[in-house]
Amino acid sequence: MAIEVKVPLLPESVSDATVSTWHKKAGDTVKRDENIVDLETDKVMLEVPAPADGVIKEIIKQTGSTVSANDVIAVIEAAAAGAQPAAPKAEKATAVPAQTQAPAASSPSASAQTAGPSARRAAAEMNVDVAQVEGTGKGGRVTRENVVNAASGQTAPVKTAPAMPQFSAGERTEQRVPMTRIRAKIAERLLEVTQNTAMLTTFNEINMAPVMEIRKKYREQFEKKYNVRLGFMSFFVRACVEALKRSPIVNASIDGNDIVYHGYYDVGVAVSTDRGLVVPVIRNADQLSMAQIESSIAESAEKARNGKLSLEDMSGGTFTITNGGVFGSLMATPLLNSPQCAILGMHKIQERPVVENGQIVIRPMMYVALSYDHRLIDGKESVTFLVAVKELLEDPTRLLLEV
Repeated sequence: MAIEVKVPLLPESVSDATVSTWHKKAGDTVKRDENIVDLETDKVMLEVPAPADGVIKEIIKQTGSTVSANDVIAVIEAAAAGAQPAAPKAEKATAVPAQTQAPAASSPSASAQTAGPSARRAAAEMNVDVAQVEGTGKGGRVTRENVVNAASGQTAPVKTAPAMPQFSAGERTEQRVPMTRIRAKIAERLLEVTQNTAMLTTFNEINMAPVMEIRKKYREQFEKKYNVRLGFMSFFVRACVEALKRSPIVNASIDGNDIVYHGYYDVGVAVSTDRGLVVPVIRNADQLSMAQIESSIAESAEKARNGKLSLEDMSGGTFTITNGGVFGSLMATPLLNSPQCAILGMHKIQERPVVENGQIVIRPMMYVALSYDHRLIDGKESVTFLVAVKELLEDPTRLLLEV
């Protein structure tokens, strides 16, 4: 019996999708609920599972095709009840001892089924059998780093960048490739921000020594108790929430001629992925402990790298924090995450000479930048907010006392 594979209902505000990667081809055997194709939208990556056991009879929508909800993208010839999928015919029958027989190439393994979209794309590009890759992600999930390591024969995790064109020295050549949908959407939103807001940025610097001392003293105990790493971001989230309570206008947004004040603190934390920058949101950040904030950040980052973020994960934030310091940025001007009216940029921690009590001393300093919509937020309010963040981080005890 022929069964149609259809595009699932798309998230709200998403009208269509692009066929990103087929993980099966016509004639391949599939298992029910096995992911067979990835669909890329402007915001998230969607996986389409096989509706039944069987064999892919026809692929209707090829890679790069634009599709809408309920479009038929493939046809599966369902296996008869109780029947086992036929194994491909060998060119020459050969007796093989039972203990050395290998599984059919089309039979999905546990590793293949737990590999994220970015890992499978990398495996296809590098000609790596994802079923043979050991996953180190959450729950044994195969990550892109695992695939890259397998391709290069490494076992230790490495940081990777998106595949870029390779050119030979002395060649005057060009290569034109289309933007991914998410990159095109990012470009559209950032251009819209620069054209439709009166954006201004104010800067300050923070002595990170107190926070670093706390991390050094309690990091091991923290990780042992909560099974999550103690990073800088939870300190910044807590400091920003406290500063937002003191400056409600920074947590507000503009809707036409109205100012919308938000009585909650949903903080977006920017995450860099192979597909572009995404901003998952930490809901009710004011009600979370440091450990809960760190766990939320770690979980969101893992979902982002594996293309598992949903629109719900990224919508509704009231304020955003982005950290260019992890890439070495010393100072930059972050762009607003519309419709929010403010964003905080963190940067690299660098030892610099500063004056304290009339003496020149060396301190680990970080420049921070607050970009804001000047239509709503005045200079006094932006500086007051940023100074509050600085004071709270330079004296972290105030975060506990909320003073």
